[in-house]
Amino acid sequence: MIFDYLIVGCGLSGTTCARLLAEHGKRILVIDKRNHIGGNAYDCYNDDGILIHRYGPHIFHTQFKPVWDFLSRFTRWRLYQHRVLAYVYGMLVPIPINLDTINTLFNASYTEQTIGDFYENVKNDAMPIKNAKDMVVSKIGERLYELFFKGYTKKQWDLYPEELEAEVTARIPIRYNRDDRYFSDPYQGIPIGGYTTMIAGMLDHPLIQVMLNTEYTLIKREISAQKTIYTGTIDEYFNCRYGKLPYRSLEFQFETISAPNYQPVTTINYPNDYDFTRITEYKRMTEQVHPKTTIVKEYSTSEGEPYYPIPRAENNELYGKYEALASKEENTYFLGRLGRYRYLNMDMVVREAMELIENHLR
Repeated sequence: MIFDYLIVGCGLSGTTCARLLAEHGKRILVIDKRNHIGGNAYDCYNDDGILIHRYGPHIFHTQFKPVWDFLSRFTRWRLYQHRVLAYVYGMLVPIPINLDTINTLFNASYTEQTIGDFYENVKNDAMPIKNAKDMVVSKIGERLYELFFKGYTKKQWDLYPEELEAEVTARIPIRYNRDDRYFSDPYQGIPIGGYTTMIAGMLDHPLIQVMLNTEYTLIKREISAQKTIYTGTIDEYFNCRYGKLPYRSLEFQFETISAPNYQPVTTINYPNDYDFTRITEYKRMTEQVHPKTTIVKEYSTSEGEPYYPIPRAENNELYGKYEALASKEENTYFLGRLGRYRYLNMDMVVREAMELIENHLR
């Protein structure tokens, strides 16, 4: 059978492209090397019957209504707003840093009207911003940087903030009120039934065929397709001609506990204590009723599946070489976090896929 498009990768990028193209009458083959659909957003029930996210917590949030509306065709939403605490000085305090964080840490009584004075006294916004550390210190000063960012960044990236691009910490909000939501986007939620169910609905189209446990390099010459959308690692597509692009990976330690709940919020960050970066309790986001609860501890590592492109100037320069090669590939389009070597939230993955297909069909 001849396909109009071969899509490599069955995560949100590839699935969004497949659905939109199929709705325009295109014949699609989606392949993935894993044994399941959904990419890193894959969720499933564990042996105890608790719904977990296999590759760490995924909370959908976006400011783009077209993205929300598109996904809402395939799921109903649990209108969940994510809250995170950080374990600092033996206390649990809100993160991102807000009014309650400051008052708890420093036994103070700032208000929304006076907290600005605190930030003004501690920040160093006159300094040139050269790296991720400078970005944080310019907003909240050295002490809060040491408490919340230095250790967490080292665990996450195996690099100190001064060794990373400023973009790593540029998006971190600093709150002047008691807003303890991790995200402030107008559309936030968890798919009722899970991400895998939502993605299965996106793939449920007579013009879409899916092949799992399938390596692109092994079958690319056997499949007849007019065009390819590639969402895997761009360096591997070109056989690492210029060397491997660096990524950080994750190891997950799951544990089921014989208690209804384990911690007061979905996620607790550990910037300074222990080897793991955070603990997530899934029932806090799914609101599943179950006598037990499952948690996961995350350990950052340099080995394993690629999760996070490492934002350093030399890595971006290396990616630029692969990007130049990609621009010369006929009828092949590179997309997603791995195809574009960018850290992208789920909504941006979907949005860029929507834009690619809209522009392409136009």
